[in-house]
Order: sequence, then structure tokens, then C-alpha cells
Amino acid sequence: MSTSGLGLNSSSAAPITVTGLASGLETTKIIEALMSSERAPVKHLTNQQYKLGAEESQLQSIQGKLQQLSLVASEFSLPSLFDSSQSVTSSEPQRVSATSSSGAGVGGYEVEVTQLANSAQRTFSFATPPSEQTLTIDGQEFTLKEGESAQELASAINANSKASVYAAVLTSGAIVFSDRATGDGGSEFIKVSGVALTEVAGTAKEGKNAKFLVDGVEGESASNTVTDAIPGVTLTLGGLTPTGPVTIDVEPPGPSSNVVEAQVQSFIKLYNSIVEEVQTQLQTKPAAKSATKAEYESGILFGDAELTSLLDGMRETMYEPIEGLSSEMSSLFDIGISTGSAVGSGTSSQASLEGLLTLEPAKLSEALKANPAGVQKMLQQWSQKLQTQVNDAGAPGGGLEARINGDSAQVSQLTIQINTMNELLAHREKALQATYAALESVISRNTAQSTWLTQQEESLSKSGI
Repeated sequence: MSTSGLGLNSSSAAPITVTGLASGLETTKIIEALMSSERAPVKHLTNQQYKLGAEESQLQSIQGKLQQLSLVASEFSLPSLFDSSQSVTSSEPQRVSATSSSGAGVGGYEVEVTQLANSAQRTFSFATPPSEQTLTIDGQEFTLKEGESAQELASAINANSKASVYAAVLTSGAIVFSDRATGDGGSEFIKVSGVALTEVAGTAKEGKNAKFLVDGVEGESASNTVTDAIPGVTLTLGGLTPTGPVTIDVEPPGPSSNVVEAQVQSFIKLYNSIVEEVQTQLQTKPAAKSATKAEYESGILFGDAELTSLLDGMRETMYEPIEGLSSEMSSLFDIGISTGSAVGSGTSSQASLEGLLTLEPAKLSEALKANPAGVQKMLQQWSQKLQTQVNDAGAPGGGLEARINGDSAQVSQLTIQINTMNELLAHREKALQATYAALESVISRNTAQSTWLTQQEESLSKSGI
């Protein structure tokens, strides 16, 4: 009997296929529809896995930043941040710059520069030696080889740490020796002997001392770096002062406002990035009807109660006065750090900006000058309070880690469930294919038998039997 119209392949190497030609049914579509219905639970679990994975990833990002914030906040408790030093400024640092060592007299000083220190010089014509010769400069001997050039001699002198001079070759071929030290050394300077050199007449120049006045008192130095004009202050003379004196201002000893400001700005930058990230997560609503993986992952932390509480608590820590401290130095506001009002999660872009910190550098500098010990104590106690709050959520073993571990465990369990269900569904699909294939086979055989009987009946009718 023919089984044409039936597509059946039961080989273990290939899936069973059913054409439905014998029954007239679209058996492939029927199986697909049945399997689609039975796969619905798998799709539900997969979507749940997307959500949990997204929450885990977002919480890990927030946790990592909270740990960084705790570390940066802890640095406000380092004594080195408030090491005492003296700030010295110059009204024209390009002419007279100043630095402080310690113990400098506080106040302003007027510095005038009338002469800069320089070194003594002698210029010599150079003749290439026809044979090896010895050259002596201030008692230091140098050997000139046969045919050696002026540039080779200059290089040898400059490379010798024991030499008392530097050497430079002019375009004319002459060589100039300059004392390595500046200042007036008298008329006896740079003594040279050697047949290869002949001094150029009228070019010798004695060294000069720097000359200056500090608050009208004359001073002189062999170097342009002056350490005794203002006790505790080092002046570097860089130019004359023809238009008037340069003002040097020495501040009282205290913490460096630049160092403390840099630490504060580093904290503010990190703090604001965390507030913006958390606020964005809290305000992002999930899609009304999710269809893609990205849509299922979006808005997973919308209105999250734990993160909302964390954010509000951090904001309160920024502006609430610290108990036990004097009213004039009890909060970040007293040193120029301010924040927007503490609010819950919202949906407007304006709300996402509330609570971000800003700094008034001038107010911080003034506070450090007026009450450095108060600033240090306030920042230390505030940072400890913030660290406790942040660590409760973000440190290892904190609230966020518990949620992250929970999400990770559920994702693993769902993976096992999904894999098991997919295996069962694969067996189920094969069983349906086999069932429909068998049905098609029976129908095909019955159809063939019916056709054969009909043909026999027609043959008997024609023969008159």
C-alpha cells in the first residue's frame, strides 16, 4: 500500500517531521502552537531572570561606588590632611617668587630688586691642537687630543663634575668659560693656561651679586636664591622691579587650604555621581508592557525603598549639624559645602539635581584660617558618621550585598529550572511529532486501503459479477 503524502523520519540523528498531507491537517503548526503554549512558563521564568540579573548588576555598581565613597570620606580623618604649613604668596611671582620653610614672620613685605646675580666669564679663541696637549682651568687639567675641536672640548668640560666652569662655543668658533657659581668673586677668576687658547681682549666679565631691598633695607646675595632676607622665607629673584616693589605676603601657620579643598572637591565629585546614579534608578519607570530583554531590565529599581532611604539619609548627613560641636562649626555648611533639599524619589529632571553638593572655596579657606582645629574636628566626626551610614548599605556584608547574593542565588536556581524545563519540552515536542506522525501513517494506510477497495468494487461492477 502506498504511503505517499506522509513525511516521516524517525532517525535519532534528525527530528521527526510531519507533513499532514494524509490528514489534510497543518500538523506542524498545530505542534508549534501546542509547544508555544507549553513554553509560556519558561518565557515567564526567563523574563524573571532578566529582572533579577539587571537588579544584581545595578546594585553591584551602586555598592562599588559606595565603597569608594566610604574610602574617600575616611581620608578626612587623616591627621596629615591638616598638617600645618605657612602659605607665602607674591604679587609678581615671575619677578620675585617666595616659599616658606617654617617659622616665618607673618605679614607683608616689600621687595625691590636692583641687580641680579650672575657668573664671571672669560672668552678665548680656540686653535685646533696639532698634537696632544694639556689645558688647565682653575687647576683642573683637561687633555686635548690631536685635531680636537672646540665643541669636543666644551662637551668634555661640561661633563666633568669637578670642573669649576661651564663652556659654550660661539658661532665664531670662540669658547666662553663661565663660573658654575654666581656672585662677585673678585678680579681673580677663571685662570686658564694652554697653548690652544688665547683670551679675547676686553671680554672678561666679573661676576655680580644680587642686590635688593626688603622694606627699604638693602641686601646682597651671591645667588638669586635668597634665604636670609626674610627669616623663614626663601626668595627666588627672577627679574628687576623697575615699576615698584613686589609684595610678599606670609600667612599664619595652618592647614593648607589648597590640600583640603582638593580633598573636598574629590569627595563632592564622587558623592554627586552616586546621588545622580541612584536618583536615575529610582525615577526610571518600568515599561508598561515589556517585550524585549532591555525593557524587562529597565526600571527594575524604580521607587526602591532601601535606596530611597539610603539617599535621604546621605542627604541629611550632608546638612544636619553634628551633636556636641559648637554652633559656629558644626556642619558642612559652615565650611562652604551646601546641598539641595532632601526629597524622596521623583520623576522630574529637576528632582534629580536636588541634593548635589557644591563648594564655596573662599568660605572653606576663611574657615581654615579662623578655626582650623574646629574644621578638622567637624570633618572627622562628620566623615565617621557618613562612613557608618554608607557601610551599612555598601560594605561587604551590608544590605546591598545581601540583596545581590539573593539575586545571584535566584538567577542560578532559575537557570537550573529553565534548563530542566527545556529538556522536558524537547522530549514533549518529539513525542507530539511522533504521535502526529503515527496518526498520519494510520490515516495514510486507511486511505490507501479504502482506495483499493473502491477500485475492486468498480472492477467487479464492470465485469457484471
